[in-house]
Amino acid sequence: MTDDRKTLILTGASRGIGHATVRRFSDENWRIITCSREEVPDACQRNPNWHGHIAVELADQTDVARFINQANDLLAGDPLHALVNNAAVSPKTESKERLGCLNGDLDTWRAVFELNFFAPLILSRGFAGALGRGAKEGNAAVVNITSIAGHEIHPFAGSAYSTSKAALSALTRELAVEFAELGVRVNAVAPGEIETEMVGDEYEPLINRIPMHRMGTAEEVAACVFQLCNDDFSYVTGTELFITGGQHL
Repeated sequence: MTDDRKTLILTGASRGIGHATVRRFSDENWRIITCSREEVPDACQRNPNWHGHIAVELADQTDVARFINQANDLLAGDPLHALVNNAAVSPKTESKERLGCLNGDLDTWRAVFELNFFAPLILSRGFAGALGRGAKEGNAAVVNITSIAGHEIHPFAGSAYSTSKAALSALTRELAVEFAELGVRVNAVAPGEIETEMVGDEYEPLINRIPMHRMGTAEEVAACVFQLCNDDFSYVTGTELFITGGQHL
């Protein structure tokens, strides 16, 4: 890589918040490296700032290590300016019932934590060197996508998902302290009810609990993620930004 554009690595790029975040950073002329379970999304192939996409199973630590190696190869020693840990899973029963503490098997809990908690930890470690190089240029940041469900009981988010997101909130604070030594900031955004492909009619009653009386958009979440990676936020670290329309109040 020979130009002076900033570089983003983002997980879970194929849809929803991840896809909207890729578009926002590309609009700001960042170079983008993405991953998801699927092969290269069509939108990535059409994106002039897309630098590479790697299909990976982030719940498999061996595959995560492969992704880190391949992404670092794509960086080729150049700095990384932002890592966005977006990929997550929230399993439900076949009838779409939430899985709680009593009806969720432990193997499912472990799989959820592998993707929602351990993958962000391993990726942050794996890209620490590249992020440190970005910080020497003036700014580098990690943003973890947590959830309102990590802070209050949610009618549709299962217990494994909610507790993994609560753990990711705590991890954000721990990383912020340690990565400060590298000059890298670490923050989180906690979305509430966001209109994505996964939202169905059952979410409509939740709008009554939102002071702004509407769901948020993936683009609104992406805008907050971008600002946390922006030079204007250079003194912000260890923060979790709620994108909930006031639902968390």
